[in-house]
Amino acid sequence: MWKFLHKFSSPKYFYSFSGRLIPWFGWFCLAFMLAGLIGGLFLAPMDYQQKDSYRIIFIHVPAAWMSMMIYMIMAIAGGIGLVWRIKLAEVIAASSAPIGASFTFLALVTGSLWGKPMWGAWWVWDARLTSELILLFLYLGVIALYSAIEDKRIAARATAVLALVGVVNIPIIHYSVEWWNTLHQGQTIAKFGAPSIHISMLIPLLLMAVAFKLYYALTLLMRARCEVLERERNSSWVQALVNNNLKT
Repeated sequence: MWKFLHKFSSPKYFYSFSGRLIPWFGWFCLAFMLAGLIGGLFLAPMDYQQKDSYRIIFIHVPAAWMSMMIYMIMAIAGGIGLVWRIKLAEVIAASSAPIGASFTFLALVTGSLWGKPMWGAWWVWDARLTSELILLFLYLGVIALYSAIEDKRIAARATAVLALVGVVNIPIIHYSVEWWNTLHQGQTIAKFGAPSIHISMLIPLLLMAVAFKLYYALTLLMRARCEVLERERNSSWVQALVNNNLKT
């Protein structure tokens, strides 16, 4: 396994291997996305309190999950790059930031769309909403810092430190509804005992969660491949790749 990980961390091998994975992630993402949307928007029953407005959870909840998961991946990859100087870990961290920021923005927007009919306001300074907004600022800070430093190895180390410091916000987001008196509803799935959501609503929600994860993997590989080519543009294997493409 360690031999495979060492081989996979090679930019040349990663570029070749990831290119074969991208179509698979794309097709599976499309299949799960269609199944989740059809199940959530058409097959799931209407909620007896929130009516059809609850259906935004099939976008909002997976996006919120992804916003936290991607930040943890970014921070872990940044930490690995910071300690062991692995180029691919730095690439993964840098490529994850814009995707995570997009999911965080989507979670905030869809939350506001749901909050208007439920709370009567587009935004309230609720603990969960505020900590999620801070997460967006952390993502934007990582993106801005990485773009501001010309040397990408130095930029990767600087952003890794920022990302690791920001990890403290993740448990705050997760437990905010338990630690403070918040308007945001509590856990309905990730809790002890049976989820307090009907199976007809739970299945589409989980399908969308898988689809979002596949979408992250797909876009991450595509962005990482571009980042690898940018960093390794002067290496012999990239020059050979360019020459072969020019010939064909």
